[in-house]
Amino acid sequence: MERVTIAGGCHCGAVRFEAQVPRRVEVLDCNCSICARTGFLHLIVAHAAFRLLSGKDRLTAYRFGTGAAEHLFCAVCGIKSFYQPRSHPGSWSVNLRALDDPGALEVAVRAFDGRRWERAQQALDE
Repeated sequence: MERVTIAGGCHCGAVRFEAQVPRRVEVLDCNCSICARTGFLHLIVAHAAFRLLSGKDRLTAYRFGTGAAEHLFCAVCGIKSFYQPRSHPGSWSVNLRALDDPGALEVAVRAFDGRRWERAQQALDE
């Protein structure tokens, strides 16, 4: 499986990251209240394959509902380029739309019914 290095970050450039991912990836298009409003497309990246290059001191956190997910936003421009999802505790969820060059990946989009989270999570595990 061919792997590539991706890079991205927030709008103002304060938060920058890179990650190693397969060239062919599946992203989750979630319809929960926060993802639907922001257009976040979830590219799941193992913690070990992700590196925050800059901006750790610029990240601010937001939690809601169960509080299991830690949504991380740039305190300067407000963009959430990645966060710790409830669905994948050993991985980051990177916003495909926050990548410098998403065209470097072959992307399949899968719907995730975040409005019915528990049922959707079971479908991920199948």
